[in-house]
Amino acid sequence: MAEHDFRYNLLNPEHTLIECRALAPGRYQVTGNGGSIHSGDSLLVSLKGSRDLHMRLEVEKVRHLINPPGQWLAVTKGPLFKELAIHSWQVKCDACDKLLDFEFAVDATLGKPAQTQAATARINELGWNSEKNKHLCPSCKKAAP
Repeated sequence: MAEHDFRYNLLNPEHTLIECRALAPGRYQVTGNGGSIHSGDSLLVSLKGSRDLHMRLEVEKVRHLINPPGQWLAVTKGPLFKELAIHSWQVKCDACDKLLDFEFAVDATLGKPAQTQAATARINELGWNSEKNKHLCPSCKKAAP
């Protein structure tokens, strides 16, 4: 079981993602070129409309195409989004005023409360601390008792 990185920032023409589309919430069809994909592998794919967000997809089935050579079609499972929304937010460290400009993904059908939860999870993922509307950057988090 290997992990294949198809994020936009790699831009490798022999190892590219051609299409990723949702079949149903949590199920995706991915078409790519190169990478020697097999069932059980993981694919890292960029989220459309995002600067730096990606999602991990687990390959369930893969079909290697004869023409064009090296192209494949995979059915994968991944995050459950009925309607994907990408938001950009900013938070400021309450100790040193450092600014964090970040993106996060959320299911738009879940409403405003889900946005707050997804933003808090992303802030924590980036190494910041978020409690009771107070934010601490990684440096100030280490210095705090």
